[in-house]
Parts: sequence; C-alpha cells; structure tokens
Amino acid sequence: MLELRQQYSFYGILLYIGATIFVLFMAIDGPESAVWNGLFWVIQLFICINAVAKSFLQESRGRMLYFYSIASPTAFVLSKLLFNSLLMIIMSLLSLLLFTMFLGNPILKAGPFVGLVLLGGWSLSLVFSFLAAIAAKAQQNAAIMAVLGFPIIIPQLILLMRLSGAAFSPLLSIPLSTVLMLVALDALIILLAVILFPFLWKD
Repeated sequence: MLELRQQYSFYGILLYIGATIFVLFMAIDGPESAVWNGLFWVIQLFICINAVAKSFLQESRGRMLYFYSIASPTAFVLSKLLFNSLLMIIMSLLSLLLFTMFLGNPILKAGPFVGLVLLGGWSLSLVFSFLAAIAAKAQQNAAIMAVLGFPIIIPQLILLMRLSGAAFSPLLSIPLSTVLMLVALDALIILLAVILFPFLWKD
C-alpha cells in the first residue's frame, strides 16, 4: 500500500519512458532490427534503474524500523521482489507497445519476443532489487550498486540480447537451454536475497 501511494514515482517512470522513446523516434527513422533490439534493452535497463533500484534506497530509517517490528526479513525482501517484478513487467510491456508504435515493428516472432520481454523485465528487477537492498544497508552507498551490479547484470543482458535476436530472424530459433539458464540465474538471485538479507536486516 505504501508503494502504491507513491504515485509521483510511478508517473515519473511513465514520463521517462514516453520522453525517451519519443526522442528516439525524432532522432532515428525506422532503425534496423539489430539497432531496434539493442535500443530496446538499453531502455529497459535504465527503466529498471529508475523504477526498481530506488525502492530500498528511498526508505527512511524510521520506516525501516517500523517494517522491522511488523515483518520478518524473508517476508519483507520477498514482498519487495514481487512488487518490483510486477512493476517492471508492466513497464516493459508499456515500453514495448510504445516502441512498436513509434519505431516500427521489425519483430518476426512476436509471441516468443513478448515472453522474453516478460522474462527480461523480471530478471532485471530481481538483480536491481537485490543490489538496492545491499546498498541501502551500507549507509546508502550507491557506489556499491555499480561495483556489484556490473558483473551480475552484464551476463543477463548478454543472454537477453542473444535470445531476443532470434526473434528478428526467420532462420534462428530461441534455444531453450539459454532460457533455462536465465531462469536458473533468477532463481539463484532470489535464493541469495532470502539467505543474505536477514543478516543485513539485523544491522
């Protein structure tokens, strides 16, 4: 309920998505499929940073103390992961809609690509939620997010780019093993959050 009440953050993200895609529309006229795919995932990355990474960092010390008194650390971190995942999935679908409206639709396999967008939005939200939880407990040190996030987010982006590239080619198929690898990586992040966050919570 507290997250939903902060509507200025939600509308700020909507403004960011709309403005960014409109600027791309004004600057690029009908990009080819590889450029379209690359721009889409770059936008998803920045949307996730704006929408999800601030979820822990914006919590005040008093509110965190209140959460500490009413909820367990596992329930708290899982609820954050769930909310951020749903928010990022909605934002990913919205950005995909705006991308196809303004920058054309070079996607040849729409169904698999939408599935990858949902999986990618979920994956990015898990990574940045986990990193934000660590950074928030380290005296709000946002530099920790950059140091820890780079080696984690790069493999995910590489996997997403490889998977989504097949959606633009009639000859390539999306390898199930790579999808399962991405899902396994997401499961590992959830497991790490459940194991490590209670230690941060006590501080």
